[in-house]
Amino acid sequence: MAPTFDSKKYGELLAQYQPRLIRTEAENEQALAIVEVLMHRPSRSPEENELFALLITLIEKFEQDHYLPGDASTPRSRLLFLMDQRQLKPLDLVSLLGSEDALAAIMNGDREISTFQARALGAFFHVDPGLFI
Repeated sequence: MAPTFDSKKYGELLAQYQPRLIRTEAENEQALAIVEVLMHRPSRSPEENELFALLITLIEKFEQDHYLPGDASTPRSRLLFLMDQRQLKPLDLVSLLGSEDALAAIMNGDREISTFQARALGAFFHVDPGLFI
């Protein structure tokens, strides 16, 4: 049985880390440090997964506003971010995405990530599959 989401535990995590809109490099570095810790935690709780996804969203927004003006976050950019954080190469994901051709099409932006692939990526990265859709 999959663990259920506990709002009280999530509230405690939010109180501990106090995530908010990132406005400075220092705040971005703090958020990245928390993401790094959560990313390497072997079995995150559903509440930690939610905090992880929230922080990634906040970091991406800051970085887009400061480094990539006008570019919107996409499922592909989220995948690339997670791959970079784990130091993965595209070929590390072939078994998840089905084939080298499918992988190449996604990496090149020629093909969207399917629902099936999003679920596989979500399970692999321990994040909400919705990040990839």
